[in-house]
Amino acid sequence: MKKSVLVILLSLLTFAGPAQVRLPFKNPFGESKTQLRQKNAKLQSTIDSLRALLDSVEVARREEAESAINILETEVQRPEPPKYDPALMDSLLGLWYTTRFEDGIENPVEEYDMEVEHFTSDVSDSVMMQRLADMNAYFTLPFNQNVKNYMILYSEKMRKRMGYIMGLSKYYFPIFEATFAKYGLPHELKYMAIVESMLNPTATSRAGARGIWQFMYNTGRTYGLTIDSFVDERLDVEKSADAAARYLRDAYRIFGDWSLAISSYNCGAGNISKAIRRASGQRDFWSIYPYLPRETSRYMPAFVGAMYAMTYYKEYGIEPQEVGMPAAVDTFMIRKRLHFKQLNEVVGIPVEDLERLNPQYVHDIVPGTEAAPCVLNLPYNWSPAFDAADKDSLYNHKAVELFSAEATKAAVAGGPSNRIVYKVKSGDYLGKIASRYHVSVSQLKKWNHLRSDKLRVGQVLYIYK
Repeated sequence: MKKSVLVILLSLLTFAGPAQVRLPFKNPFGESKTQLRQKNAKLQSTIDSLRALLDSVEVARREEAESAINILETEVQRPEPPKYDPALMDSLLGLWYTTRFEDGIENPVEEYDMEVEHFTSDVSDSVMMQRLADMNAYFTLPFNQNVKNYMILYSEKMRKRMGYIMGLSKYYFPIFEATFAKYGLPHELKYMAIVESMLNPTATSRAGARGIWQFMYNTGRTYGLTIDSFVDERLDVEKSADAAARYLRDAYRIFGDWSLAISSYNCGAGNISKAIRRASGQRDFWSIYPYLPRETSRYMPAFVGAMYAMTYYKEYGIEPQEVGMPAAVDTFMIRKRLHFKQLNEVVGIPVEDLERLNPQYVHDIVPGTEAAPCVLNLPYNWSPAFDAADKDSLYNHKAVELFSAEATKAAVAGGPSNRIVYKVKSGDYLGKIASRYHVSVSQLKKWNHLRSDKLRVGQVLYIYK
């Protein structure tokens, strides 16, 4: 209802004054005084409602005008937001902090509520600050309580896990360093992979991000990664690192600040640009910190904490663990379809080693062709045996059985794509959902990393058939 109409109605209805509605002295309808009083009260209530509506219209109009003025003033005072490619809008990680990995490896950061934690350490603040300065990083490493919390978390609260990460880093970090050097990027960016996936090349988040660099599907495809029924190059350590380097290079070209480029890897360039506008055009992490998504505001402190722990691990008694990764790897080009079982049964290479070094082949099948050869990584100690193997015997071994239409269909059906996403409804409980999908309660709890039987309405569960 327009304001003018409301004003006319009020004028007609309130001609006798705002306090009371006066009816004509004569009553041509023969109504009793009680009926008249009831009508009078009803009419007064209508008038009061109209007044309230008119007031709300006036308030809304005034707020809209003030908002328009503020927007105009903001546009005049603030610089034009940076331009960015729409592909960069896609977050590479999703909510990294609340993510658990579906292969059963949990992110130990989840054990703590970093919103409320206030960690203390036997190491003084002055020593921590000096250590950060001595790291001589390519970009500024600030020290505050948020950063301190993560420094203590990674170096003291997660000693055992960081020992395992140190063991993995001996294999993965040289790959990352070479990749970042190729694009002229700071080698310290390699520590992002710890925050992303704890150096787990097959990590899969609930948001759908995969691999050691946690690419979402669309962003992975945008940066040239092949993702189909047999190959997911988000799990390819070298190719995903190359895609991550190109993303970070693009983000740095947009924002001109490594802290912002690193943060955009988590929440997308669009959210960083929005935060810059809200911070009156200031373009450093701590200025836009209050305007960042909740999970992204933790990302840079976690990055600094991981870098600190990896640098000063000896001071904290962290021992690099043996993780079973080979000291050296040989690479072969495969131009014909090859199954890991063929390599295992003919050459003798353990399937576990093949899967660890070639996680991108999601069904243990290398789909090589002459037109599109595929890379196969082998432990260097198995290279002579592979070279010496008769290739016809290798490729023909159980080929009919392994590559039949039924076997191929079963392999694809058993992969990560065969997943049901179920949203919990009122009245649901684990036993009811398990019975409906013919799975066990223990499976539901394992797949969704549930520590209790409690569910909440709207909660998302993943079910694998």
